[in-house]
Amino acid sequence: MREKLGRTGLLAVITLGTLLAGTAVAAPVVVLPRPGQVGLSVGGSYGTLLKSGEIGEQFGSGPGMNVRLRYRARYERGWGLTFESHTLDLRDLETVDDYWTSVDDRYPPDSSVAYKKSTVFLYGLDFYQMFGTRTRTTTMLSIGAGLAHPAFTLNDGETQYPISDGPFVAAGAGIERFVWRSLAFDLGARYAAIFLGDKVNHDLHASIGLIYYASL
Repeated sequence: MREKLGRTGLLAVITLGTLLAGTAVAAPVVVLPRPGQVGLSVGGSYGTLLKSGEIGEQFGSGPGMNVRLRYRARYERGWGLTFESHTLDLRDLETVDDYWTSVDDRYPPDSSVAYKKSTVFLYGLDFYQMFGTRTRTTTMLSIGAGLAHPAFTLNDGETQYPISDGPFVAAGAGIERFVWRSLAFDLGARYAAIFLGDKVNHDLHASIGLIYYASL
């Protein structure tokens, strides 16, 4: 009986060791980025403008996309360039105001010359303070500033630029979760105060994408 139990125990140990070894072999290889490396992030987002802003009075929520370059510096810090586009659908309105042009007119939402959507492009510089850079999950806080470029699409497909470019400032938080070598999921949430028109526009959006750090 003891011999049988001993063989059973030995077999269990061998089986467990084989499973653990197989799991270790199957685990993805992660190569964490080092200071001096640059990551390229591409992703999508979804956001909204608060109704208090001049653009936000007529346009609400919608999808977007972003491309970011993120430079890892020493002391868990980083710098980056951000290129974003936020497409915002028209709110449920009885009439659409054309008050950004020289003639202040109002149109039914289904009019061919009424605005259908707006797109705000953001081009900026970001500073990051990172945490846990020696682990697979890096968290970060960021602040940024740059230039906002608005565009408006009419129901007939024409695009207009009735408002000149303006500055923006932003603050956000994010996570990089490395899954294979220097490839990571890039998740974030961001607030931007956009100075377009006569009022400040308040933009809130969340994003998800992939970031890859090139080896040097």
